[in-house]
Amino acid sequence: MTAAGPVRTVADLDGRHAMVLGLARSGVAACRFLTDAGAEVTAYDRRPIGELAEAVSALEGRPVRLALGVDEPTAQRLIERADLLVTSPSVSPRFPTTDPWLRTALAAAEERGTELVSEVGLFLRLTRARILGVTGTKGKTTTASLVAAMLERAALPVALGGNIGTPLIERVTELGSDTWAVLELSELQLPTIDRGVDVALYTNIAEDHLDRHGSVGAYRAVKARLAELSTAGRIVLNADDPGCRDLGERLPAGAVAWYSLEVDAEPEPMATADDGWISVAGERVLPVADVPLPGRHMLANVVGAALAAHVAGADGGSIGAAIRDFPGVAHRLETVAERGGVRWVNDSQATIPDAAIAALSAFDAPVVLIAGGRGKGLDYSRFAAAIAEHARACVLIGETADELAPLIGDRIPVRRADTMAEAVTLSASLAHPGDVVLLAPAAASFDMFTDYAARGDAFRQAVAGLGDAS
Repeated sequence: MTAAGPVRTVADLDGRHAMVLGLARSGVAACRFLTDAGAEVTAYDRRPIGELAEAVSALEGRPVRLALGVDEPTAQRLIERADLLVTSPSVSPRFPTTDPWLRTALAAAEERGTELVSEVGLFLRLTRARILGVTGTKGKTTTASLVAAMLERAALPVALGGNIGTPLIERVTELGSDTWAVLELSELQLPTIDRGVDVALYTNIAEDHLDRHGSVGAYRAVKARLAELSTAGRIVLNADDPGCRDLGERLPAGAVAWYSLEVDAEPEPMATADDGWISVAGERVLPVADVPLPGRHMLANVVGAALAAHVAGADGGSIGAAIRDFPGVAHRLETVAERGGVRWVNDSQATIPDAAIAALSAFDAPVVLIAGGRGKGLDYSRFAAAIAEHARACVLIGETADELAPLIGDRIPVRRADTMAEAVTLSASLAHPGDVVLLAPAAASFDMFTDYAARGDAFRQAVAGLGDAS
C-alpha cells in the first residue's frame, strides 16, 4: 500500500484503508467513527469472535471487516494493505509486551510510511476543544474526575474521557472550542500523541511498568512527554513529588504552576493545603476537614485538581463545592461495607508499592491488608516494611505472595489465600471492631483477574457474601 498523507482533518479519513488493532472500548469507538467518516475499516483482535460478541454488537451493523482470531500471516497481510493503523495503546512496535510478530509488522509499516495513531491521538489531532490532560503514576482517574466535576460546577462545558474508559473520538465534531475535554492519559497513551494540551496536570511520577519500559529513566521519559509537548500552555506539577520536581527543572519556569500540601514548599506553590484550608491563588476554597477522600495522597490529588481547574477558569466557590460533594471513584479507597465495626475498603487500583503504601497510611486505625498479584519488576522491600508498620495482619494472594511473605517475615501474622473469597473470609477472622480491611494489592491483577476492576468487584462480592452468611 502506498502511504497516504497524514490525517489532519475528518475529511482526510474519507476513502482511507484503516485497520483498527484491538477491539476493546476505544477500538470499537474508533471503528464506528472511522466508518462514519468514510473510511474502509478492518478490525483485528487476536481473540476469536466468540469472545467478542458484545464488541461486535456495539459496531451496530456498520460495514467493518472483522479479522478476529485470524492467524498471524493473515493479520500481517491486512496490516500491509492498510494506509492508516489505529492501535490500542498497549500495541506498539516499541513495547516488549507486544507480540514479537506484531512488533515486526508495525515497524515495517512505519518504514513504508504507514501512519500509526491511537484513538486518543486521533482525537487530539482532530478536536477543536480545549484540552486538560491529567497524567501521573497514580491518582489519575480520581483527579481527572474531580477536575471535570469542578469545571461542570463552574458551568464550563466539559467532557471527561481518555484512559478513564470513555473514548471521545466519536464526539470530535461535536465538541466546540468553548468545551474543556478532560483526558486521563496513561503511559501507554502518551507515546501515541503528537500534540500538547492547554493544561497538563501531573499527580506524581514514581516507578511503574518497568516490564514495558525497561528502566525507571525510560518510564519517566514517557511520562515527561505530555509536559514537553505542552510548554505553550500551563503545566501543573506537584512540588512535594521528587519526580515532578525533576521534570519541572527541565521546563520553562513560566509554563509551570506548582501545588503542595505545605505553604512554604519549594518551588513556591500556587495552591496549598496548609493551616487547615485548601487555598488556590491566595483564595481559601474549602477547609481540609471537609475533604471527603481519605489520606494525604488523596488530599494532594484534590489540591492539584483545584489548581488545574482554577487555571482552566473555574471560580473558587465552584471548586470548593465540587470537592465537598465528590463521591470518589470505584476501586480507589472505596468503602464497600461497614459491618460489625469493621470497615471494608477497596483500593484495587493500587497496583504498585507506592500506591499501596499511601493507602496503608491513609487510615488512623489498625489495618488487615489483602495484597498480592502479578509483579511488574518493582522492589517490594519498602512495601513489606510499611505492611509491618501499619497492618495488624496480612493476607497474601497471587504470584507475588512468595516474594512478599519472606520480606514481611514474622513481624505480623501472614496468611495465604488462593481466591479472593478465601482472602476476605480470612481477613474477617483476623479483623477486630474498629479495624479496616484494605485491599491494596501493590501488583497487577492479570494472574487471577482480567483487570483491576474485576479484582475489586470480586472483593466487593466476597464482602457482600459475608453479610449473606451471617
